[in-house]
Amino acid sequence: MSKIGYARVSTTDQSLDLQVAKLEEAGCDKVFTDMASASNTKRDGFQALLGYLRAGDTLIVTRVDRIARSVLDLQTLVNHLKSNDIQLQALEQPISTDSASGKAFLDMLAVFAEFELNIRKERQLEGIAAAKNAGKYKGRKPISDKAKQSILSLRAKATPVSQIASTVNVSRNTVYKVINQDINK
Repeated sequence: MSKIGYARVSTTDQSLDLQVAKLEEAGCDKVFTDMASASNTKRDGFQALLGYLRAGDTLIVTRVDRIARSVLDLQTLVNHLKSNDIQLQALEQPISTDSASGKAFLDMLAVFAEFELNIRKERQLEGIAAAKNAGKYKGRKPISDKAKQSILSLRAKATPVSQIASTVNVSRNTVYKVINQDINK
């Protein structure tokens, strides 16, 4: 019976250090980590964790939203753990899957975590729409006609795309777009 920890942050700008320290302080023998969104269930650390857990183990997280962002994902995970005789415990929330009240509280937290995620997505979309309406979300500046002519001139000389991109100081994708636009004229 081992205590196994799992820590996750959404972006590389965030640090796992605090979560890992709390999990080690709680007596975790091993801690798996990920730097990815919880909505991505194909996280490397999460998959390794699931392969490592054994009957009688306790999976410990700092908070429920570190391991799942939707009610369905959490319930699927809890059912998987329960069928393999593995307990789930959260350090900052009074939950543990070894009691009915702990399981009920876990489900409530999952609902709020999913609600929070959906609200954040809505706000983000509203912000993008407002920025577009204000003219602040215009996309990239188009390349100059001079740069387009340079690209076409170099391509006519059979210059490789990578070399054209480097010479004109644009991406390879931009080179391909200019060439395709010229072909489709």
